Amino acid sequence: MKHLYEPDVPTTTRDGVTLRADVWRPAEGTAPTLLMRTPYGRRQTGMYGAAGGGPSVMGFVNAGYAVVIQDVRGTFASDGVFEPLVNETTDGVDTLAWIAGQDWYDGTVGTFGVSYMGMTQWAVAAGNPAGLKAFAPFFTASDTYSAPWYSPGGALSLSNVNSWRALMSAFGEMRALQRGDTTDPSALMRLQGYLVDPLSLNDDTPADHSVLANDGWGGDWLAHPDRDAFWDARGWASNVSSVTAPALMTGGWYDLMISETVADFVRMRTQAGSEHAREATRLVIGPWHHQARTGEFQDRFFGPLAPVDLTESHVAFYDEHLRGKAPASPAPRVRIFVMGVDQWRDEQDWPLPGTRYVDYHLHSEGAANTRDGDGTLELDAPTTAASDALRYDPRDPVPTAGGALLPTFPGLVGPVDQRVVDDRPDVLCYTGPVLTEAVEVTGFVKLQVFVSSTAVDTDITAKLVDVFPDGRAINLCDGILRLRHRNGLSGQELMTPGEVYEVTVPMSVTSNVFRPGHRIRVDVSSSNFPHYDRNSNTGGAISTETLADMVVANNTIHHGGARPSRLVLPVIDR
Repeated sequence: MKHLYEPDVPTTTRDGVTLRADVWRPAEGTAPTLLMRTPYGRRQTGMYGAAGGGPSVMGFVNAGYAVVIQDVRGTFASDGVFEPLVNETTDGVDTLAWIAGQDWYDGTVGTFGVSYMGMTQWAVAAGNPAGLKAFAPFFTASDTYSAPWYSPGGALSLSNVNSWRALMSAFGEMRALQRGDTTDPSALMRLQGYLVDPLSLNDDTPADHSVLANDGWGGDWLAHPDRDAFWDARGWASNVSSVTAPALMTGGWYDLMISETVADFVRMRTQAGSEHAREATRLVIGPWHHQARTGEFQDRFFGPLAPVDLTESHVAFYDEHLRGKAPASPAPRVRIFVMGVDQWRDEQDWPLPGTRYVDYHLHSEGAANTRDGDGTLELDAPTTAASDALRYDPRDPVPTAGGALLPTFPGLVGPVDQRVVDDRPDVLCYTGPVLTEAVEVTGFVKLQVFVSSTAVDTDITAKLVDVFPDGRAINLCDGILRLRHRNGLSGQELMTPGEVYEVTVPMSVTSNVFRPGHRIRVDVSSSNFPHYDRNSNTGGAISTETLADMVVANNTIHHGGARPSRLVLPVIDR
């Protein structure tokens, strides 16, 4: 099919704002349409869906689809003011109404895009517009509190927020230059400097949030540390029952939104507003991070099977749901890359059928373990009560070493050898015995732990680690719990110093086979910086406190006897 390219096509929203798009449409006749709405510039290299290794626009055009790429409100060629996530439902639905009025429109439309462009898809799908037959959210989330700005445990995802704010500041400067507006690069320079050395601030400066505090919507995010109505209005997890189109979801085990990507799949399977959406939704997860899907990292390479061509599978998905073209072979409901054996595997559903949740109990080698590395991880619960000391000084936080976050710097993101941090006195390592048989862990991981503190508030972090026979200790997934949120994200409850609390640390999701000769380990601490902001331990508003305000928390991990602290792993028997 021959296409015509039309740049700078205007559309008008219901409140009179002009948005602009580039359009590839059939030269003759009609075609199904695919829409992507982006804040990163419709002509920016790599932003056409290829960011993060996503499918390509020209692949869709060559498959006979009309394609519309639109700048969202307040970015690049589109008018208005950009407020992240605020106008995406109404603007997206209005854009689909405009598409429906074009003479090349055949009555069906789908959406695509990575990251924020996936959020704009959730926004449209939640509006349930006529004609929307399928959407493909890639490396994204419908609950924008739990990912990417905060976390399921209530801590601010500091590096994600600051790096994204720096990116948007850069794009804002580009837009201002293109439109001939006055520019002020000082905010961008401050953000970039902060990302390089976040510990260089003065004692009287708000410790981790100085750049964001007076930064419009950045300040709004800091003013809402709880998951409240502010976040409900900027996410769509509670609107899944309105979604009637099926979704093709793509995630990465080291993508910053992977826990919510999987949660979205479960929500669609159980809550979507049509049986078709519930049954036809699909999930694909590879060993990837947010900005690449090669499977190659500084300390771990997942082999030649890790990268795959996603354009072909996306075209097949759209062909099925927009054109009614049955695939040659049905796509699996779930397709995951299993690390450890480094192979792709098709599954029936999520959680994987037959999942067993197994408790691995925290032990001390002595009656009171006061030195890091002395803890063990056993299937049997200890009968004798014991405790491990964990001193947390927010002026000397544990540095981030791997994980699912931005920016995607080597040594900061993905699988990283934990020997760079595991000898610190503020990291407790609980290591299992050398395995004689393989153990597969696929699913959500959590730490159920008994903790007390000298402070009224503090954090507990947990990290699942695969210890190799050669001593390498590779992180798989991790999480954090801000203890003021131990009873839920919608409110705060401070602790009584010295009182013991049983809490759950959500550790995200993974799929890994611990092979014979390897060991399972969980690392416990009270900081992971700058992935998450530091808890000041005072119980105050963390975003306004300075380094001088911070206090040391002497935390204690209790286990054994009546306090069975344990790592809970989703084990798959094969």
